[in-house]
Amino acid sequence: MGRERLAARVKLFAGLIYADTSRYSESRRLLERVFGRSDYESAELDFTHTDYYEPEMGRALKRRFISFGKPADPEGICKVKLVTNRIEKRLSTAGKRLVNIDPGYLDLSKLVLFTTKDYSHRIYLGKSIYAENTLYYKDGSFRPWPWTYPDYGTKEYAEIFESIRDIFKSNTGC
Repeated sequence: MGRERLAARVKLFAGLIYADTSRYSESRRLLERVFGRSDYESAELDFTHTDYYEPEMGRALKRRFISFGKPADPEGICKVKLVTNRIEKRLSTAGKRLVNIDPGYLDLSKLVLFTTKDYSHRIYLGKSIYAENTLYYKDGSFRPWPWTYPDYGTKEYAEIFESIRDIFKSNTGC
């Protein structure tokens, strides 16, 4: 029989999609108010992997990733997505989002995204939130699963998440 143990802390991050840099800045400020100071910010990237968000958010979308310095307890972690949903709503205009926030966490072996949409490879966490193991870490890099979103499967994103993982690893002494 397995022994019950407390889950190890994890590293929270958020991917933000936006057209207006001021909305990104406001989102980051609100996220830091809830999750603590960020310790990583990616360069601004062109978001060109899908046009899914264009009807709601417009064209020429950008993406940035930030991570938060304080390790998170995975117990009740579904609340992270509930918070980011409220921030998206707060920054919306006329019922349309001006920023999309994709929250998740990583540890030394995987990267997990939170979503409100169920599917065969997603696990229910509670409060209408699901978790998706989006990337796994092997042989020095993050790698995609067959269901991984195309942008998350790129070398560019893998390098970002490896940088965040390095920060997490150095801060946890692993």
